[in-house]
Amino acid sequence: MRKFDPRVALGVAVIGAICLVWLLVTGGLIWSTLAENERSAIVNAIGPRLVLLMGMWAVSLIAVGMALRWLVGYFMTAPARLCEEAQVLLGTDVKRQLVPSGSLENRRLTDLFNQLVQQREALREEMDSRVQEAARNTELEKNRLAALMSELTKSVVVCNLDGRILLYNNRARMQFRTFSQLPNVAGGAEIIGLGRSIYGVFERTLVAHALENIQRRLQRGAASPSAQFVTTSPSGQLLRVQVAPVRGVVENAQEKPEMTGFVLMLDNITKDFEVESYKDRALSTLTEGSRAAVANMQAALEVLEYPEVDADMRERLLSVLREETHALSQRISDLKTSSAENFMSRWPLEDMLGADLIAVTIKRLESTGLQAEEVDVNHSLWLKVESFSMIQALQGLVQRLQHHFGLSTVQLRLQVADTNHAHLDLVWQGDAKSIEQLVGWEVEPLKIGNEASSLTVQDVIDRHSGALWCERDVEKGLVFFRFLLPLASPQEQLDASTLLKTESRPEYYDFDLFQSTEQSRSLEDCKLSELAYTVFDTETTGLNPAQGDEIIQIGAMRIVNNKLLQNEGFEQLVDPKKPIPPASIPIHGIQPEMVKGQPTIDKVLPAFYAFTRDTVLVAHNAAFDMRFLQLKEQSTGVVFEQPVLDTLLLSAVLHPNQASHRLEAIAERFNITILGRHTAMGDAMVTAEVFLRMIPLLAEQGIYTLRQAREAAQKTYYARLKY
Repeated sequence: MRKFDPRVALGVAVIGAICLVWLLVTGGLIWSTLAENERSAIVNAIGPRLVLLMGMWAVSLIAVGMALRWLVGYFMTAPARLCEEAQVLLGTDVKRQLVPSGSLENRRLTDLFNQLVQQREALREEMDSRVQEAARNTELEKNRLAALMSELTKSVVVCNLDGRILLYNNRARMQFRTFSQLPNVAGGAEIIGLGRSIYGVFERTLVAHALENIQRRLQRGAASPSAQFVTTSPSGQLLRVQVAPVRGVVENAQEKPEMTGFVLMLDNITKDFEVESYKDRALSTLTEGSRAAVANMQAALEVLEYPEVDADMRERLLSVLREETHALSQRISDLKTSSAENFMSRWPLEDMLGADLIAVTIKRLESTGLQAEEVDVNHSLWLKVESFSMIQALQGLVQRLQHHFGLSTVQLRLQVADTNHAHLDLVWQGDAKSIEQLVGWEVEPLKIGNEASSLTVQDVIDRHSGALWCERDVEKGLVFFRFLLPLASPQEQLDASTLLKTESRPEYYDFDLFQSTEQSRSLEDCKLSELAYTVFDTETTGLNPAQGDEIIQIGAMRIVNNKLLQNEGFEQLVDPKKPIPPASIPIHGIQPEMVKGQPTIDKVLPAFYAFTRDTVLVAHNAAFDMRFLQLKEQSTGVVFEQPVLDTLLLSAVLHPNQASHRLEAIAERFNITILGRHTAMGDAMVTAEVFLRMIPLLAEQGIYTLRQAREAAQKTYYARLKY
């Protein structure tokens, strides 16, 4: 309901004026028919009571106003509300029954609307089933492409000619986020995303030069033109980039294909470069570094061959041989050690379910004819391990146990050691004497089958920053090697994908962006359906930004090409450097220990600004969130100058007769399920869903562009809210 309904005021004024005119005209006519003494009597009777008469007239107007307000609500507002709710059903895919209200005729009309909606939904379901049947093959091809792209070990990014990303695989997503200069803030989410510019990572001139070379080769009729360059990422990573064209469809065989976009295939060659440098140094050490020692040894041997060499000279020459031999031996030993370290660095640690590591190890051991079983394995533990070398270490130890003790059965256990580590035990039946024979095994080179390795068990343990020792269980007659291994770090924040129902295939591509080009006109004149948006929300210590309340969480999602990108979110807790009021904790659920040690706002806002680059900001009650950002401009140097849309104001534009414009009420109106209410990411997702449903409804009211939406929003009552 509006705060003030001008229709009621206008009705009361008209009725009051009509009554007043009628009284004056009637009184004038009666007055003209009265004698002089009758007029004096009336004046004497009414004159002192004129105030009472006017008061009763005013009271009657109040009664008329109340009655008129009820009549307006019953016969006018209820139909208007029904019209707005029907407009929601007409302009969106919302499925719900309208609630009858108002007059009998309006209730009957509501029932009729509900019947029409049911018929429409039945027709839609029939059409959807036919469309799904017809599009099944196309969807199958998309799934195959998505699966292929997702599983490729090379990073692949496809862009249109403006450099806007329209496809990338999971490998690229993971690799690009390592390029972030702020990797501890939201996991580098600001680096890659659909619709973003690739020139945020690569120099425009490098890509432009490669595209120019490809274009020239295309014009010459080259079958498979490509180009490549080596560059560094903003974080200092060394990248090799191969560029290939995406060609347009050619209808005439005589025509030469035009380039509509380009594909980037990326290799992070930082490690390869380091390995090659290491090989060069090793070769130089074995050749140039040993040349002088070999020359000295050869010279000493030649002199020793002379029979007339006296005893003192012979001793000095033998001393030279011993020193050079020792130095050469030490050089080879150091090279072997660094070679083992280099080998280990090629196998990075990864998160792995501990039960899976046990299962694979048992399978490997049983393939050698040994019986192995798991005992007391905690199936919920995740380890941070390099599984290949870890399994090799276990196999090597078991092979030694078989050789020395003739074991035929071993057991594997996995339990929690402390908050950061787990115990992995290799157990067998044995006595106290067997422990003495195990001393030194961890520093001897591993041997798997008939193959020897330069690695030792100690190398593997050092790689995991762990420990290894041997223990005995006297009561059970068991002996076991105990590995201390790191646990995988738990997720500190709820992943965005858990807050909404998502498809099994991540949204890493949008081929419609091939049609997107740089707009010469301003954002204000762009259609709402063409823009990219960042929908965000903040959780704060309180409701008074001007009085020192601080942001404690930021959550955001992106909308590109009228699609909510559920896999491209920004979620970050913020340390406010002040206590969180206990009264606010039940609302947002953020405990003080959750923000302790998190990045401060001066670290988070630059990353969030990069995430929002080239987009329009959207929020519910945006004035509140933007006030917090504006108050941090001076201290952080980050100024959000993008246009802002407020779903609260847009709701008032679309549905001025609705009783509430709270986010919950709007979501219920659009039949949107709310998950994670009063969390930054949860509210951002709901706001994004609401905004997507508003765009076609705004178009029905003639609001197509960003400028029109902002102008309409500023005319609403709620636009007066200030913080």
